[in-house]
Amino acid sequence: MIRIAKQTRLKSADIIERASDFFGKGGEGLEEKERNPCCISFEGAGGYVAVSVVDEDKLRTVDVETSEFESQVKRFLEKI
Repeated sequence: MIRIAKQTRLKSADIIERASDFFGKGGEGLEEKERNPCCISFEGAGGYVAVSVVDEDKLRTVDVETSEFESQVKRFLEKI
């Protein structure tokens, strides 16, 4: 399991939508388990991905925890 974070100027809704596209059925094929304005989580293939977003002044901190999808999470964070 790893936990990794990154700051971005993207809006929270955009981050959640990009995570859905990247990890969900059209991307990695994981099943979306939960979605809120601040977070989204996925399960499948023996692992999980949990993405949470914290609004700060002009930036958002994207915190991702995963088991079995470390390289995919790193690629996702590079794209946002």
